Amino acid sequence: MSFPNSWTTPPRQPEARFFEQAARRQSVLTKPTGSLGKLENVAVQLAGLQGTDTPTLDRIQISVFVGDHGICEEGISAYPQAVTAQMIANFASGGAAVSVLAKSLGAELEVVNLGTVSDVEPDLPGVIDARIAPCTRNFVAIDAMTTEQVCAALNHGDAAAQRASDKGCQLFIGGEMGIGNTTSATAVACALMEKNPMKLTGPGTGLDIAGVRHKAEVIILAIQRHDNDDDGQDAMAVLKAFGGFEIAALAGAIAGCAARSIPVLIDGYIVSVAALIAVRQQPDIRPWLLFAHRSAEPGHQAILAALNAEPLLDLGMRLGEGSGAAVAVPLLRIACELHNGMASFTDAGVSNKEGSHDG
Repeated sequence: MSFPNSWTTPPRQPEARFFEQAARRQSVLTKPTGSLGKLENVAVQLAGLQGTDTPTLDRIQISVFVGDHGICEEGISAYPQAVTAQMIANFASGGAAVSVLAKSLGAELEVVNLGTVSDVEPDLPGVIDARIAPCTRNFVAIDAMTTEQVCAALNHGDAAAQRASDKGCQLFIGGEMGIGNTTSATAVACALMEKNPMKLTGPGTGLDIAGVRHKAEVIILAIQRHDNDDDGQDAMAVLKAFGGFEIAALAGAIAGCAARSIPVLIDGYIVSVAALIAVRQQPDIRPWLLFAHRSAEPGHQAILAALNAEPLLDLGMRLGEGSGAAVAVPLLRIACELHNGMASFTDAGVSNKEGSHDG
């Protein structure tokens, strides 16, 4: 199996003229320039990425990638790995947060099972069987994935992007589930950005102070092993060394959506780490990304800074699943409606005098 084309070929860049047209429209709507804040910026960004004067978000796909982690052997999670398989059933039955949100938004929801330690009930609705292995390997001792496994996970992510394209989706949201994945994501982040794990490591599923310290120490040991390798901070090498199946699939989906000109709304910490991997691999992916919210995980701010990203929301969320991104969708839809529906000063017969709406 080879890497998907989207992983090896830079995506096309969106056309500047659509951003310029959208910005001009914002400047003549019946409001002081900038008075709608980030709603103006995101409307311009969506118009530019969709290549239209009237951006819309009627068709949205949410793909939740699921995988277990061998690093759990080191006691880095407050929850047992059986939860990962149990949550797949919960997604399928509509009981998970992202399931409720997807239904509310009218979004397509799919769950991609990349491998769980515990058995998953067969033929669950909305669940795609894409198992690579029961879990990744314990990356303290050995690379988390083989090259073949990384390639398989990237291709499963790219396939999700293709499904979104086939459905004519106007926005893609990637989510994740996997006990141990904040440890994996933090190791990737620290290796790529050369950060101290003691600074970036957070509670994940709810570790106490001692648990967080142990988790950081495990990551330090793993990075010390990797630092002896010849690949340095190469994104692919770091992904192979510390990543999870679901993190690799997210990176593949992000790259795949950019290659197919589909904007991606990035969720919280773990999806942002996958975005950092994808952007390090293909910097031209970055314009296709919007950022939904600032996670309560302590490492997220460093990732956002590395991606030069300013998210829409800061609600103290750290659930994952793509839930924070889903929560932001109504704001994006409102931004589009304001952009498309507001009258211009000329249309409304309102004097276009700077500050005239400020009283």
